[in-house]
Amino acid sequence: MLLSPLCCSNTVVRINGSNRISMDVFTDYIALPDRVRGCVVAIGNFDGAHKGHQFLLERARNMARDQGCGFAVLTFEPHPRKLFRPDEPPFRITPAALKLERLEACGADFVIQLNFNWDFASQSAEKFVGDILMDGLAATHIVVGNDFHFGQLRKGTPQTIRDAGLDITVIEKVCDDGDSAFSSTRIRQELRHGNIAAANKILGWEWEIHGEVVKGDQRGRELGYPTANMSLGDTVHPAYGIYAVRTQIEGEDKWHAGAANIGIRPMFEVPIAQAETFIFDFNHEIYGKTLRVKPVQKLRGEAKFGSLEDLIDQMEKDCAEAREILKMN
Repeated sequence: MLLSPLCCSNTVVRINGSNRISMDVFTDYIALPDRVRGCVVAIGNFDGAHKGHQFLLERARNMARDQGCGFAVLTFEPHPRKLFRPDEPPFRITPAALKLERLEACGADFVIQLNFNWDFASQSAEKFVGDILMDGLAATHIVVGNDFHFGQLRKGTPQTIRDAGLDITVIEKVCDDGDSAFSSTRIRQELRHGNIAAANKILGWEWEIHGEVVKGDQRGRELGYPTANMSLGDTVHPAYGIYAVRTQIEGEDKWHAGAANIGIRPMFEVPIAQAETFIFDFNHEIYGKTLRVKPVQKLRGEAKFGSLEDLIDQMEKDCAEAREILKMN
């Protein structure tokens, strides 16, 4: 399971142009307000905020309520894996903006989101405990997963925190009915195989992709299927193909039905994979707005067709199938 010189508080965090977070988010641990110091603190990367994470976060939240104090989450951006293995393909289940949403959904009062750079990674475990947990956060209790390590060369363990005199609870791995631990690795594997329902079962919520709608090459419009195009960014790439999706446009509460091509479009050889969503019964310009796309089910893999007519025929079949799937879900 699982720096700037001055503290910066944002009571409303801007997420891809959309105000979706109401909790306080801090990007440093220095000179924190009194309401943030003295909290129960859960520590981790929490990519995915899956059922195992949710169990840990709920335990921490309940401890905070019992003690009459706040509940804070200490996390790190970018994900350490991005620093240590920068050439790996995108892997984030929940890029930073989406992760904040999920942490708030788990009941966090505050998030302290620290910049994970080489200076931060090279500090000793003892310095992490003394400077951040004790002096900065004045944490009353720490909650971590049983595989939690920190500090230079990951030498710090929960025992390091105990030895410093702090109270700590270590949460063992949480497993499903098949005795498999809920994990971000499992979720990535399911997504990369296009198994959306299986990934969502581990997550405990419906996985989604966020992005700003950008102008593409207008191919979809020419074919009679105009799409809202967006980059996948740091988001893990699900299996390339056609999906039945639900999508929400910035500024709206409604979720629209649609079909999306996620990948490189073999017919036109897009150099970088992206999500292109055809929203059913919708005909408005939404360039520059944030789109939230929830893949529901993969229909088929990407394919190259002999002609544009064959492609259009298949797109018509895909949309009909997607409509039926979304009616059943």
